[in-house]
Amino acid sequence: MTCLCALWFDMARSKSSKKWLNEHFEDEFVKRSQAEGFRSRAVYKLTEIDEKDRLLRPGITVIDLGAAPGGWSQVAADRVGAGGMVVALDVLPMDPLPGVKVLLGDFREQEVLDHLLSVLDRPADLVLSDMSPNISGMRTVDQPKAMYLAELTLELARQTLSAGGGMVVKVFQGEGFDAFLKEVRDSFQSVAIRKPKASRPRSREVYIVARNYHV
Repeated sequence: MTCLCALWFDMARSKSSKKWLNEHFEDEFVKRSQAEGFRSRAVYKLTEIDEKDRLLRPGITVIDLGAAPGGWSQVAADRVGAGGMVVALDVLPMDPLPGVKVLLGDFREQEVLDHLLSVLDRPADLVLSDMSPNISGMRTVDQPKAMYLAELTLELARQTLSAGGGMVVKVFQGEGFDAFLKEVRDSFQSVAIRKPKASRPRSREVYIVARNYHV
């Protein structure tokens, strides 16, 4: 006998998925990204942040964590130019991009981390992370996972950044946010919180922009 609760849950999930798909394909940033040849709407989050904070400069070295499908790497490669370097890393496969070194793997694994460090010909100037966990819809489950990814980003930044380097990391406001923000402020001289227009208003996501890393 089928549980009525399970049926209700499946129907609710189906309606929610349909609503999300409708919103997605009607989204102005989705339409813009398709028209302008970008791989994701997320490019407009990074471009707005960069226009305000001037992080991406010609000739710098950038690490892009959770890079697939590659929107942020596209922007970074264009702005650092031929004299710069962009290393994109993700557990998901990503199609090649001009001017980007694409690595596949989980940097929590020593072999993958060693590979990442080996392709850097100098310390990084900027670490980017738009990583997000698979969202279940349960805040008590999703928030700790999101904060864990943010902590991993900060840990990698401390391992790879040159003095004076920067970091942009996606964080969800909630439990653990204030403690993480304090950690970032302990390592960087300048820290700001940004909410780009391309971030959906109802989303709790914000971006912590940290500058002037002190070793």
